[in-house]
Amino acid sequence: MSSAQNSHGGQESTILSFYVTMYHWGAIVVAPGYTDPSIFAAGGNPYGTSASQPQHGKVAETELAAARHQAKRLVEIGRKLVQS
Repeated sequence: MSSAQNSHGGQESTILSFYVTMYHWGAIVVAPGYTDPSIFAAGGNPYGTSASQPQHGKVAETELAAARHQAKRLVEIGRKLVQS
């Protein structure tokens, strides 16, 4: 997940750059991809949830829904790995 002050502040690039470090450590990256409509509603970032500067101090509900989906997906994949 990442954030920036403006809509095109490099959120996707930040996430992709971070993935390189995670791969180096042997991590399994669980990106949300296009697995839920909430991803499209929050701007369509398939690499991970990202948010722009909150309006009136609150993160948009669309971005929160995408973050919830990403967290749910992470737990789901983690459970499958533990079970195997």
